[in-house]
Amino acid sequence: MSLAEKVRQAGVVGAGGGGFPTHVKLAAQADTVIANGAECEPLLHKDAAVMEHHAKELIRGMELAMEAVGAKDGVIGVKAKKKGAVAAVQAACEGSRVRVQLLGDYYPAGDEYDLVYTVTGRLIPPAGIPLNVGVVVCNVETLANVAAAQDGRPVTHKTITLAGAVNTPSTVTVPVGMSFREAIEATGGFATPDPVYMIGGLMMGQVSEDLDAPVTKTATGVVVLPRSHRIIERRLKPATVQNAIGKSACDQCRYCTEYCPRFLLGYQVEPHQVMRSLAFTETGKDFWNQWAALCCSCGLCTLYGCPEELYPKEACDQAKAEMREAGQKWTGPQEVKPHPMRDGRRVPIKTLARRLHVEDYEAPAPLRPEPLQAGRVTLPLKQHAGAPNEPLVKAGDRVEAGQPLGRVPEKALGAVVHAPFAGRVLGVNHSVILERI
Repeated sequence: MSLAEKVRQAGVVGAGGGGFPTHVKLAAQADTVIANGAECEPLLHKDAAVMEHHAKELIRGMELAMEAVGAKDGVIGVKAKKKGAVAAVQAACEGSRVRVQLLGDYYPAGDEYDLVYTVTGRLIPPAGIPLNVGVVVCNVETLANVAAAQDGRPVTHKTITLAGAVNTPSTVTVPVGMSFREAIEATGGFATPDPVYMIGGLMMGQVSEDLDAPVTKTATGVVVLPRSHRIIERRLKPATVQNAIGKSACDQCRYCTEYCPRFLLGYQVEPHQVMRSLAFTETGKDFWNQWAALCCSCGLCTLYGCPEELYPKEACDQAKAEMREAGQKWTGPQEVKPHPMRDGRRVPIKTLARRLHVEDYEAPAPLRPEPLQAGRVTLPLKQHAGAPNEPLVKAGDRVEAGQPLGRVPEKALGAVVHAPFAGRVLGVNHSVILERI
């Protein structure tokens, strides 16, 4: 059985937040495999913990992936400041074809376009993917899961960071489907009476008021903030309010565009032009949407660049959604040339943390040695890019640890969901609710 097939059966997906089924990447051909350990979201530390404590598994997964795609080069991208992680992976690389590339402490170092250019000097074509330039990029935890899949072990647990307004910032490994609330309470509890989640981080994460939201295969962690925090207040504003504010207040200063990492790489991303579309109704919508098509949704424009605290990232997200709905593709220039000021405009993480007003929450979040246990989990049947699982179980069924709970529809993109422990199925809808026995 091929590695790609083992990885498909194990349900391995991008563990850095993207959720793309990894078996598709491993069925391709490339000359370079990059392990993305840049982890540039403020306050999150799970990738560093994986590299520091599971370096051997990471390197084994890298070598397996390199063999599968025919790559000669393997590179681990990690920030130089993560000294424990750097030392661990450098030691594990000895005697292998894998090397370590040290990265600066800036945001967003983990964007695939940025990382591929930094490591290889190659520029992914507009609207393209790393494979277009002979590169496969996987998160470091994903590659550790590839090594487990080779041994027949499916993805049933996830490593995440619990940060922000919590009593004990921690990085923990939990069963997929465990609630964030249960994980936080098991490690010390909330440090605010009115918590709101930023699942996946402050910049690119999703705001959630559901304290019982489950941990999925793509979760990198959660930053808890008080409801009164400025970031939460801004993120909870409805889109109609965000648009109205932008329509009335944007003075086209261009700061959003001038700090955009994709613009600085030479791609035609200009959030200030997207903001102009808010001043119109249907007029010009198709044209202005093109300026958002290559946006990576890093959030720098909204949360760092805009001096008036408007919402250019959200305007770009809306524009991209409208383009998808209309079936529009990128039709702009294909030539890409990095901006001469690219290096000088990178945003240091410390500066970003000050702008976000989260300096008080900066603290180590060491990995707890033992995985947390859960008595009940909620396992969404869609935790990945592509189609949801078709359930294979029903209420009342008993299942074993590692047993598939669903199947991917034939010829569809997706990833199988597995039981993290032996248990009894309490219910099946868009999720499988499983109780330990």
